[in-house]
Amino acid sequence: MDVERVTERREQGTQRRRAVTLVGAILLGALWTLSIPAAPLQAQEIAEKEDAEDEEAQQAALAKAAQNPLASMISVPVQNNTSFGIGPFNRTSNAMNFQPVIPISLSKSLNLITRTIIPVIAAPGVDTNFELPPNVVSPDPVTCARADRERFCGRAHLEQDTQWGLGDMTWTGFFTPANPGAVMVGAGPVLQFRTGTSDDTGSGKWGAGPSVVLVATPGSALLGLLVNNVWSFAGDPDRADVNHMLIQYFINYNLPKGWYLSSAPIITSDWTKPASQGWIVPFGAGGGRVFNIGRQPVNTQIQAFYNAVTPKTEEGVRVGPEWSLRLQFQLLFPQ
Repeated sequence: MDVERVTERREQGTQRRRAVTLVGAILLGALWTLSIPAAPLQAQEIAEKEDAEDEEAQQAALAKAAQNPLASMISVPVQNNTSFGIGPFNRTSNAMNFQPVIPISLSKSLNLITRTIIPVIAAPGVDTNFELPPNVVSPDPVTCARADRERFCGRAHLEQDTQWGLGDMTWTGFFTPANPGAVMVGAGPVLQFRTGTSDDTGSGKWGAGPSVVLVATPGSALLGLLVNNVWSFAGDPDRADVNHMLIQYFINYNLPKGWYLSSAPIITSDWTKPASQGWIVPFGAGGGRVFNIGRQPVNTQIQAFYNAVTPKTEEGVRVGPEWSLRLQFQLLFPQ
């Protein structure tokens, strides 16, 4: 009897051990099965993260290249500049500039960055030589409607005076090192071509002068300064000589996913006119983004500027624009 009990207990213990072993084997097998895709999944996540980081780095580099006038990259910007509040009748002008940029490798150490600007202009006719009725400090549409308009207000109020046409084309060539350091420097000629189709959209003169640009790229920022001056040397002898300076500083700060903040006002001076009539000094800012449309990288931006200094007559009547809006769409062709 005792022998049978001992044998029964042994068999029960053996069965328990077999059951525990079987359950353990099943659990280990399940854990092993679940762990099989873990390594590939983790590797996939790492690869996707690295791809996203590479794409963002490429986007940031492309944004800086789009903002850099000395970048060795073909691009085709189309920039529209609308000026508001021109003259005492708050007229509006518009200039759409086609600005293809083509870099040329001259040697292993020297590049030529060419920029052509072809403007299509809508310019309101504004006569700054009008007289004013007695005791009137500044003309306005009501005063001109009641007075002899041609005598007292010139033709500034006539909407039909807006002229559409081509402006004077300019070409700039910057010679710059192919392997620049922390600060990029470019210098070369700027040429003005007599392509204006009317007196209001063109100067009637051929011109030339020097142009220089400095660019630095600290961290996420891109900073720079461009200066040129054009003097006329030929053209219509009945038209005024050209002596025109342009200064543009640009401050860009790049953000994630291709976004950036930007301030790039254009300061101009017409040296042939008195200081009160020759300067336009704007201040403003905006932003933009570099992204892809399909496989085509593009750069879009918007900026607004208030003209702290704008041309005025000797009597203090504003004849220049009060503020302006810039829109740009740029096709990018990185190498």
